[in-house]
Amino acid sequence: MKKMFTLILMFSSLCCSQIVGPKISTHQMQFDFGKIKNNEKVTHDFIIYNTGGDTLEIKDVRAGCGCTAAKPDKNKLIPGESANINVKFDPFGRKGHQQKYVYISSNDKDTPELRLTFTADIEEEIPGVVKSSGAKLQLEYATHDFGIIQEGKVVEWTVSFKNVGDAILEIKDVKTSCGCTAAVVSGKSIKPGESGSLKIEFDSNNKSGKISKTVSIVSNDVINSSQTVVITADIQKKVD
Repeated sequence: MKKMFTLILMFSSLCCSQIVGPKISTHQMQFDFGKIKNNEKVTHDFIIYNTGGDTLEIKDVRAGCGCTAAKPDKNKLIPGESANINVKFDPFGRKGHQQKYVYISSNDKDTPELRLTFTADIEEEIPGVVKSSGAKLQLEYATHDFGIIQEGKVVEWTVSFKNVGDAILEIKDVKTSCGCTAAVVSGKSIKPGESGSLKIEFDSNNKSGKISKTVSIVSNDVINSSQTVVITADIQKKVD
């Protein structure tokens, strides 16, 4: 009988110590920042709770590479109390899917180190490139002035363009406003990020004064399927 009483007492003491002891908990073990730019710093607050029966002591907070985690606003939580842990993530120099961790050490005997997780998908920002769903033609220049030229002279100018979209750019046609201009593109299919060129030839024969002509590039650009280059010249008549 005495032995049974001793066993019951030991069992009760063990149960009570488990109930009374501190317990670190959170409603959110993982957080997703979603899609962010590589120059966009983000922040999030994780909330931790003491769901045990004794004071919870936060001993240390550590963050993985590329992020920082601030100490909670209080290091000791009585039963039922909560605290915020602010996490900041700087994605500079990174791209693609990222998964990082924050480690919280405490006097919880069952969970001496709680690991929190956050994820993000970083979109790389490329200077001069506009994100689009399809091909996008970007002209280096939209105008060109040949200046003063003598009648009968043939002048040339080449303008570059780039596909700043995310699909192959298809050049469908090149149109000129009159027979005195001719234009040829370097290629009909331009991959994303690659460049092409448009060579424009202007014949001033039988022309005089200030002239303005246009050359239009017709493509599968998702925003502007026809882009125009304006060329100008001041033609001086031949003196016999």
